[in-house]
Amino acid sequence: MAKVPAAAVAASGLVGGYAVARWTRKRPLGGVALAAAGTVAAYEWNRQAGPRAAAALTTAYVAAFAGSHPLAKKIGAWPAVFAVAGGMAAASWAVTRRAA
Repeated sequence: MAKVPAAAVAASGLVGGYAVARWTRKRPLGGVALAAAGTVAAYEWNRQAGPRAAAALTTAYVAAFAGSHPLAKKIGAWPAVFAVAGGMAAASWAVTRRAA
């Protein structure tokens, strides 16, 4: 099975979850997209870097989601989402590349 780039999955989950919630006007549906991508990313983090790294990155993923809300009040919704998605992708890449 091909290795899924967990950094891309995590960033896409944050951006995609927000996009789905915004454009469908159904926040729970955005949450489903966010959670689905987070689950795939966590699986890949565990596979690529082990359970401790997966737990830390999953915590960071949830913190990025939560942190995007107050950040959005300062810089706007889309810039906040892209900022936390970029940070999450960078963290994921840094952790999983060391484990490879």
